[in-house]
Amino acid sequence: MNPSSLAPSPEAILALAPTGILRAGINLSNFLLVSSVGDDGAPVGVSPDMARALAAVLDVDVKLITYENPGDVADAAMTGAWDIGNIGAEPARAEFINFTDAYAEIESTYLVPADSPINTIADVDQPGMRISVKERAAYALWLESNLEHAELIQTESLDSAFDTFVDRRLDALAGLRPRLEADVKHVPGGRVLDGKFSSVMQAIGTPVNRDRAGIDFLQTFVIDAKQRGLVASLITKHAADGLSVAR
Repeated sequence: MNPSSLAPSPEAILALAPTGILRAGINLSNFLLVSSVGDDGAPVGVSPDMARALAAVLDVDVKLITYENPGDVADAAMTGAWDIGNIGAEPARAEFINFTDAYAEIESTYLVPADSPINTIADVDQPGMRISVKERAAYALWLESNLEHAELIQTESLDSAFDTFVDRRLDALAGLRPRLEADVKHVPGGRVLDGKFSSVMQAIGTPVNRDRAGIDFLQTFVIDAKQRGLVASLITKHAADGLSVAR
């Protein structure tokens, strides 16, 4: 991996770290992006390392501010709580967050129970079908906007989405492929469908009320991080199987 040669302007630094510290909002609920939390409470994984790499380029200290789910990160966008937020880029969030292009992506698909007549992604969006999903996840927002016939049953957490799928004998569980491939081990005869209904596009965002110099530099940083191999090296470092460098 080659070192970064980026040189942020004073305007970009001010827009991204107005207090002199880069405050990064980190979503703890995606295990591919935050693999663990250290004894000191600091998150470990691809997402926090991307924030640290950005702070190094800006030549400022970094403060990682953790949230239990991406919806909470998004809610804090306009409160001044963070300067950058590492969450999935979705149109529903773009009203108050400016996003870079994605630096990594994760396939979203379905888990179906044993003996299900569902064989393809397209089979799921039919009248009478009920889908369990974690509320406010990026893939849940996509389904809210794109499903035409099936009913979404939204729950507070990944675990409760799985439990609801099993206990209520729903037709499908929506989620990220790596998580579903773990969940299917607890569903005798269950299947994770081939293909995807969407991909969660992991990006870096900054509040819309910041100077454009900030998001413009963030976009340059993300492109550089992909091209020089930083993102790929972090995926390997944290063994984030199921996460890939965004094209």
